[in-house]
Amino acid sequence: MVDPTVTAGNGTESAKNHFTKAVEQAKAGAQALAGEYKDKFSQTKDEWTSEAKVKSEEAKEKAGTFAADAKVKAAEYAVEGKAKASQAIVGLSKVIDDNSALIDEKVGAKYGDYARTASKSMQDAAARLDEKSLEDIGEEAREFVRKSPGLAIGIAAATGFVLARLFRGK
Repeated sequence: MVDPTVTAGNGTESAKNHFTKAVEQAKAGAQALAGEYKDKFSQTKDEWTSEAKVKSEEAKEKAGTFAADAKVKAAEYAVEGKAKASQAIVGLSKVIDDNSALIDEKVGAKYGDYARTASKSMQDAAARLDEKSLEDIGEEAREFVRKSPGLAIGIAAATGFVLARLFRGK
């Protein structure tokens, strides 16, 4: 006769072996699955990174193009503004010159001469403005600010006040 405890012990042992093998197979399967997903994730991450780099380069290129266009437009407006400023100075000079005879009559010849001198100075300033490039004007402005920062701030404030009053309409 067979001892039931020995048979039961062999069955328990066999079940433990099967269970251990099943756990090992499950672990191996889980590791294989994790490796597969890790590879897929890595590949997807690489694709997203590549795509992001391409988009970034496109954005940089568009920004560079926009900046270049803006620089060209700003230069065009600056040249146009310089020409208009010169024309305005010449126009004001002509008005003063045209009225110098009236100033002679009303106030005196001495003040008429002052007006003519001012008119001539304004015409000379307009001619110098026309002759200079924007770079030269910019450099002179920077040099002026370096030499007299307080005066530059005062002129900027006064100009801002006059422009504000002019555009506000009062």
